[in-house]
Parts: sequence; C-alpha cells; structure tokens
Amino acid sequence: MDLFDLMRSKNMEKESPLAARLRPTTLDAVVGQQHIIGKDKLLYRAIKADKLSSIIFYGPPGTGKTTLAKVIANTTSAEFTQINATVAGKKDMEAVVEQAKNVNGMYGKKTILFIDEIHRFNKGQQDYLLPFVEDGTIILIGATTENPYFEVNGALISRSIIFELKPLDREDIKELIRRAVYDKDKGMGGYDAVIDEDAMEFLSDLSGGDARHALNAVELGIMTTPRSEDNKIHITLEVAKECIQRRTIRYDKGGDSHYDTISAFIKSMRGSDADAAVYYLGRMLYAGESVTFIARRIMICAAEDVGNADPNALTVAVSASLAVERVGMPEAQIILSQAAAYVASAPKSNSCCEAIFEVMETVKQTGNLPIPTHLQDAHYKGAKNLGRGVGYKYAHDYPNNYVEQQYLPYELNGKEFYKPSGNGYEAKIREHMKRIKEDAAHESE
Repeated sequence: MDLFDLMRSKNMEKESPLAARLRPTTLDAVVGQQHIIGKDKLLYRAIKADKLSSIIFYGPPGTGKTTLAKVIANTTSAEFTQINATVAGKKDMEAVVEQAKNVNGMYGKKTILFIDEIHRFNKGQQDYLLPFVEDGTIILIGATTENPYFEVNGALISRSIIFELKPLDREDIKELIRRAVYDKDKGMGGYDAVIDEDAMEFLSDLSGGDARHALNAVELGIMTTPRSEDNKIHITLEVAKECIQRRTIRYDKGGDSHYDTISAFIKSMRGSDADAAVYYLGRMLYAGESVTFIARRIMICAAEDVGNADPNALTVAVSASLAVERVGMPEAQIILSQAAAYVASAPKSNSCCEAIFEVMETVKQTGNLPIPTHLQDAHYKGAKNLGRGVGYKYAHDYPNNYVEQQYLPYELNGKEFYKPSGNGYEAKIREHMKRIKEDAAHESE
C-alpha cells in the first residue's frame, strides 16, 4: 500500500457511515448472536484459536455477518482478503487464488477469502472456487441474506459450516445505539448528543432487529438536529420518528421471508385462526407482495383445506381474486382480508384433496382400466351395435334421483375415494348419500 492508498483508506474510515465505523474489532465486543459466538460455542473457540475452516454466515441484513468477518480479519494470522460478489468476477477470484498460492509458498500462511453477498455469484463462479477450497488454498467465508441451501453450490455447502445469524433483539439494538451516541472513538460522542429513553425504545423497536437501520437513523438525527439552549443535541422521540419513517420488514420475494410468511398465512387459515391469517396478510401487503399471488393462495386453501365443508369458500376466494385485479390497492386489501377471514373461519375438510391424491396414485398403479360398457357413449355411429351404453340406468327415473349401478371400473368395485367428513356441509353430504343408498337398497328388496 503506497502513501496515497493509506491516505484514502484513512479518509474513508472517517467518512464512512456510522454503522461501518462502529464495527467492533474484537470478538468480545460483538453485540448479539450469542447462540453462535457465546464463549462455549464452536465459532467463538475456532476464532480464538485461529483454527477456522470454511464457513457461511447466513442471516437478515444488519445482523453482523460482515462484522464477524472483520473480527476474524483482525484476529487471524492468515492472510485475509475480501471481495463483494455484486461487483467482483472470475478475474478477481483468479487474482486472489494466485496471491494465496504465492503467500502459502513463500510464507506458509493460509488465505481467508471473505465473499460478501456470495449468493450473487452464479453457478460457474461458485464452481471455480471448489478445488481451491477443497485443497486448502483458500479458507472461504461467505455471507448471504439468502438461504444458502438454495443459493449456494451444494459442493461448497458440503465443505462449509453454516452459521445462521438471528435478528438482534431490542436490548442488543439499544446497546449499539448507546455506543453510537456516546462513544467518542468510533461513535458520535464528540457531537455532545443525548438520546431520550423513549426515543431509544422507539428506534430499537422499529429497526426490526436490523442494527444498520437503527444506526443510520441515529446518525441522521445527530447530523440534522440543531443544538438546544444547553448546547447539546437532543434525540427526542419526535426526532427519532422523523429519522426512521417506516418499520423494517424483512421480506424478499424470492427468499426465506417470503416463503416463511406465506407458509404462516396458509397454515393460519388451515388452522382456523382468522386473526393470525389477517395478520400475515397484512405483513405481506405491507412488504409489497403481489395481491394476485395472495389471492391465488387463498383460492388453493379454500379448495384444499375447506373443500365441501363449506363450498361457498371457494366462491368467495375466486370472487376476491377477480375483484382485486379490477380494484387494485389500497382497496384490494379489504377484499383479501374478507376472503382470508372467511376461509380461516370456515369449517375444514380435506376430503376432496385426499380423494384426488388417492385417485392419481390408483391411476398411476392401474393404468387405463376398462370403463363399464353401460357408461360408454352410445351416440356415435355403430356404438349400440357394439353394446355401448346398453343397460345404463338413467338416475332421474328413480326415487331420490339415484339408482345403484356400477360406475367405477369393475376392477375397482367397492373402492371409496371421496369420504365426506362430519364437518360443516359435508356432514349433510354424508347423511344424504347414506340415506339415498339405504332407500335404493330397500326399493330393490
């Protein structure tokens, strides 16, 4: 590094955002994530002993993935280099690998490569790393906000230990806010600012476990709030509200939060908890989820989990789907709320769902079994000469519009696929089918 690089590095440290300046350099100074860096935990021991193998940090934004990588950089005796997958390419990795080989050959030192946003690398770029991770040329540390089992090469996964970082709790966020306001070395203590307790509570709550979100708000508040008569900068609740306008919602439409939230939404409707169903609906709408996607999930739930226990549920769901396309937001949220609450509150039965699954498996196992001749079409030319439709009993000619005859293929005689439950309208269906079959049996005696 020459003089100009050194000066540029120092200037960047001074001018970088508060969240970056406040990053700890030692493991014991890290806030939160005690489930993986507690003193009795594997990662803590590995970092302290400088015996790291390849690892992947996985978690929401602002939870400390890059912070832990920086701590490792400051504590390891290995060569440490960092690239960001959003801007780096194969040439950058080739340069790192070549340097790693040289460092190992000349000094016997290992090289740790930290790749931020590793999920941004395509399969080919990730494949390039494999042999060098395998032979120990580099020790990989990857950071990702996406589920690594979906976004990271399976071979890299098998050679790495995955550590999942959790959203920071409120006390952790409050501790970081205190450091930000009062620390004179790394924080903004030199500005002589104070923060009210209710403002700290508000920021720690609205940040949603994202430390960067809270610290950015603190920095904005201190930099834009005029001094009071006591010559101090007061971060009040009003100032905090101005600096963090909207609660952080972790919801990537292609990631875990998306799938977890829609899963909770569907399971709440299936579980007949209308309050939870509408709550998760609100979270999706707040995060900008497509109303047509939500409407499709409600229709599926109406058919799969309500079924004929309340046949009207599907009608409501389909009507809601059509309505939201015509109305749009924000009024569409009312329509979806009505549909979700209705489906959640309706009696439940998955009898139709189980029936078709059992049928599909039966068809798979038995193939095209012959359709009984009397059910076959008798209208085409020559059909009657072949016996098609002969002996068919027209149901409306019999009491209750029902008559016993073979409908299933003979090989499946007596097989029951649709078994109405005792819930809701299906109880009436079950009673009706039982009654007309008993009446038909009496008529035939």
